[in-house]
Amino acid sequence: MVQETYLITGAGTGFGKGIALGLAEQGKKVIAGVETMSEVSALVKEAKEKEIEIQVEKLDVTDPADRERAWTWDVDVLLNNAGISEGGSLVDIPEERLRNQFEVNVFGPILLTQKIAKAMVKKQRGKIVFMSSVSGLMADPLSGPYGGSKFTLEAFAESLSKELQEFNIQVSTINPGPYLTGFNDREFEAWRTWRDNPEERIFDYTQLAFPYEQFDPEELIKEAIEVMTGETNDYRNVIPKAMESMIKKRQKELWDKKTDENLGERHEMVQKSIDIEPATTPTKGIVNKIKDKL
Repeated sequence: MVQETYLITGAGTGFGKGIALGLAEQGKKVIAGVETMSEVSALVKEAKEKEIEIQVEKLDVTDPADRERAWTWDVDVLLNNAGISEGGSLVDIPEERLRNQFEVNVFGPILLTQKIAKAMVKKQRGKIVFMSSVSGLMADPLSGPYGGSKFTLEAFAESLSKELQEFNIQVSTINPGPYLTGFNDREFEAWRTWRDNPEERIFDYTQLAFPYEQFDPEELIKEAIEVMTGETNDYRNVIPKAMESMIKKRQKELWDKKTDENLGERHEMVQKSIDIEPATTPTKGIVNKIKDKL
């Protein structure tokens, strides 16, 4: 039996690195795509120290030359994991930051996927997985740029799954909740790179933080690997699963929402962004209570 090749983008940090190393530890043939050459060196060193065999390649999904090189690899399972998070109000975020959000999270992954998918069509087999987010299923204030990119990715993934089914190609999404990798907290620090007039902003971003308690990412890495290897064949994979009820409730509320509801009042999630500290984790005694609420 021919060994499958797994391509993981955004494998230099966070979920991507954990998934790539986890698959390689299982003896899978893995190509870890990372954004910069410094990340190549760092991951090669880490894999060597852990005695893990893995192929590490520079793959910036927004770079046409990097995408062309990736198209020469024989990929059986693709995880589009590369992504960034631009936080801030849609009223405040500068145009170049909004465009960059979609270049990295939407256009780069889809353009990379196009020719990899065509190669899979020729083989009549393959799997394409998109690292989406619960933010692609429900929208929060101050996360509109990131959420918008993930909602778009959800539509692309659903369309692709229907287009490629006749060619025996599986498509699925992984929708992580709030996990402590640094990614979520960086979203609420993105304003520091803005080239705008702070006096014109409608929010004071020095007072805001990511508004959810964050969990240990090991849970997600384990379940994401199961999606990649086919141990689970669900199209949509919300992790933690406890968030599914919250998402469905939030989606249902939109059908009954009125435009004049709560006008003049600060939204509860904006207030929580003010009240919470960055990198907040649930204390042991309330973990189950929080998950029940989710």
